Order: sequence, then structure tokens, then C-alpha cells
Amino acid sequence: MTILDELTVTPAAPDLRRATDELRRLKEEVSRGPDPAATRRQHEKNKLTAHERLELLFDEGTFTEIEPLRRHRATGFGLEERKPHGDGVVIGWGLVHGRTVFAYAHDFRVFAGALGEAHAAKVHKVMDLAESAGAPLVSLNDGAGARIQEGVTALAGYGGIFRRNVAASGVIPQISVMLGPCAGGAAYSPALTDFVFMVRDTAQMFITGPDVVQAVTGEEITHNGLGGADVHATTSGVCHFAHDDEATCLEDVRYLLGLLPANNRETPPAVACDDPADRRTDALADLVPADPGRSYDIRGVIEEIVDDGEYLEIHETWAPNVVCALARLDGHPVGIVANQPASLAGVLDIHASEKAARFVSTCDSFNIPLVTLVDVPGFLPGVDQEHNGIIRHGAKLLYAYCNATVPRISLVLRKAYGGAYIVMDSRSIGADLSFAWPTNEIAVMGAEGAANVIFRREIAASDDPDAVRAQRIKEYKSELMHPYYAAERGLVDDVIDPADTRRVLVRSLAMLRTKRAEVPARKHGNVPT
Repeated sequence: MTILDELTVTPAAPDLRRATDELRRLKEEVSRGPDPAATRRQHEKNKLTAHERLELLFDEGTFTEIEPLRRHRATGFGLEERKPHGDGVVIGWGLVHGRTVFAYAHDFRVFAGALGEAHAAKVHKVMDLAESAGAPLVSLNDGAGARIQEGVTALAGYGGIFRRNVAASGVIPQISVMLGPCAGGAAYSPALTDFVFMVRDTAQMFITGPDVVQAVTGEEITHNGLGGADVHATTSGVCHFAHDDEATCLEDVRYLLGLLPANNRETPPAVACDDPADRRTDALADLVPADPGRSYDIRGVIEEIVDDGEYLEIHETWAPNVVCALARLDGHPVGIVANQPASLAGVLDIHASEKAARFVSTCDSFNIPLVTLVDVPGFLPGVDQEHNGIIRHGAKLLYAYCNATVPRISLVLRKAYGGAYIVMDSRSIGADLSFAWPTNEIAVMGAEGAANVIFRREIAASDDPDAVRAQRIKEYKSELMHPYYAAERGLVDDVIDPADTRRVLVRSLAMLRTKRAEVPARKHGNVPT
């Protein structure tokens, strides 16, 4: 029997001090949870309780909980005998780095965090509050899906969550943190949000669990093998960040929130910066080989350019041939999209196009300027790529850049060939400024391929095909691929010294900070799928 039950059975004469004391005891009881054994089991699985997680997420002492005393009204299947306060979810708001953030956290100790009518109503409330207040929403997910005993009302509760996810999309940042097993509807809401974090070994996401998979297809697989953090971070692309424990995961959530605005009407938060805006980046000349055929790690370039070498990479292990990262330049947040020559030579393929397109769209939604570092040999050729829709998937990235109204700067480091050059935020699709290093090669294709096409008959008829081919390659490079060809035609604003890269980017972004873009009057665009 709870304290509230005792008050109902044995009412006492009105006494505000006594009532206040009883209220305090009741809330402490609710926070502790209905069963100490359930808390112990949670800790034995290396999982924190809902309130412990919220303490790590928010600045100390700032979380305000609402509706902690709510109970479900369902009957049948023994539910009328089990009516714990809170109904398996904790909701409220607090401060993260001094800024307001809303959150809800599943309490696995109550009905395994499963969603029922009252549970859903609480989630709906905090989502509505977050959108109306114009503040980010973080969900700490550790729930078993719909509460089967409540039937269709539980499913309707998920529908209300999905509808609110979509309504808030591009309005406020939505971050999902997966901290336990989440199946069915519990996996779809995170898929609708901006960023998904997962903790290895304890968190899983799948539509149907291993038992159903085995019954239907005969395939045997573990929970982690089907929907664990590494699967979604590396193979499916559902998860943006994978962590080994909850503490480091929630610390990175806090770091990400520090780079995002509260809503789409605000600019991202700037901070004081000790890294000089005009710092020379001489190391870039040694980091990037002049030979376009040689590989290097683009992360070294990013580290050299951004403030203090710090950046947060998104989808680090999925589609690694393109790098997407959030960083700061002169204290102001910026989104960076960069080809990665260290993986598949930096080509664009289906997954890389999807990854970059989503990132560009997210940055544009929340007023984060875009810097694109271009070193791309083209789109990945192959039957699988064509049959699986590289055309429509590549079009997603093209659409995202063309649709973006935030400040956009592109920088060609070395090669930029064919359609991939256009797609990587070229001037022709709306980049505000385009720069290049003196090692740039901007062309329809590489000189070797171009010479083989243009002079195919001449080379074939020659007594010395290799010598003719070499001569024609040299001519093609000198005529159409020299570093100043694009600049002479106004397609590149300037060819810059790599050592001036940081200074040029900082000054350009400062100029573009007041950019205003007119958007067409339309309901919405029809994004390629």
C-alpha cells in the first residue's frame, strides 16, 4: 500500500504541514520506484533508472518533473490491481548548459516501460510543451513497445507520438537515446527524430524480434545481432552515435545540444573562442598529397581548420566515404560535409548520398551554415549501384543542397569530376561562395578517361598508342583541367593558399551570417525517395 492509499483509507483532519510532509514522502516513493528488486535488476544489467539518467542529462538540480502521480485507468488482465504512479514514464524539463530542454524517460521497472493510454498522454504532453516553448526534446528510450493488455488504445498512443514527431520535425531538435530494448512502435518514433544515440549491448531496435524472425523466416539471430548498436551504426544507418556506456552517451547528447539552436527561429549558440580566426593552416600542405590518386584522411584536414581541432562526427561508421560533422569556426557552429579519400577514394554511392543529404537537410532546418570539402572522383559505378537506385539516392543529396537556404561555402581541395562535382554544392546549384586550392582539378572526368573518349579513334589508329594517349592526356589537362580554368569562368570565386583556408572560411561565414533567402510559396517539396 502506498502513502496515497493510506491517506485514502484513513483521512485525517486538515493540516498543511502534515499534508506537505506526506506529499514529500509520496514523491520520494514514486522516484524510488515500486519495487527495490526492480531497481536492483536494472542496475545488474548495467542500466540506470529513469531518474538517474535524467540527472546525467540535465545540469545539476534543474530538472522539473510533471505528472509524477498519474496512474492508468485500464482494467482487465490484472491491471486494476497494478496502478503504479507515473505509469512507466518520467516527463519534464530542465537546463542543459543553461538552456531549456524537455525530456521523457521510460521507466523499465514499471510494466517494462511499455506504453499504455496514460503513459502516452504524458509523452504527448511533454512533446506539445517542447514544441510550444520552442525547445529541444530528448527521449530516453527503454521500453517494451505497446502495452498489450490495453490493446488498441496503446497503438493509438503511438500514433499520437508519431504525428507529433513529424509536426516538430525541422521546428525543434529531437534526439532519441536508446538505452534498452525497443521494438515495434518504440523503434519508429526514434526513426522520425533528428539524431539517434545507442548504447552497446543494452540497447536494441527492431520492428520484429528474433523469435518472430525465426518463426517466419527460419533465421536464427541474437537481439544484438538483429538490432544492436553496432548493427544500426554500421550497417543500417539508423543510429548516428554508438557508445559503450550510458554516462558517456548522455555526455555526448549534452555536447550535441550545445551545438544546436533551441528551435528553427534561432541561430546556433556561439561561444567565446581562443583559437585565432586568422590562424594559418600550414599543415594542410603536408596532409593532402598533390597527386589526386593518393589517399589521405580528410579528418586531419577538418581538425586543422576548425576551432581547437574539435568536431562531432555524425554516422562515423556508416558510409565512411563521406564525412559529416558538426564543429565551430570562430566560435560559431558549422556543418561540414567532406569526401573521404581514405574510403572508396571518396566516391559518392547510395549510402554516402543518403547520409550527406540527411545531414545537409538537418543543418538547413536549424540554421547551421554548411562548409563542403570536395575531393570526389565521381559516383561509384556498378550494376548493384544502378539497380539499387543510385540515381534517385544521389538525387536526394542534390535536392538537399538545392533546397538549403543557410550560408553555403564549397572548397575544392583536389579533384572534382562529373556529376559528383555538381552535387557536392557547386556554384551552379547555389553555393554562396566557392573556393579551390591550387591543386584542384574540376572537369567532366579525369584526363585519362577524357582522352580515351575524345581521341579514341586517333589513339587506336596510331603506330604508338601509348605515346599518343600520353600526349593527348597532357593536352587535355593543360586546356581544361588547369587549376585556374574554373576561376577564369567565374565558377570558383578564388583559388586560395591552403594555409589561408581557416581565415577565408571564417571571414566568408561572418559575411554570410546575415544572409536572407526567399523561398517559394508552396506546401512542401517532393523529396526523391
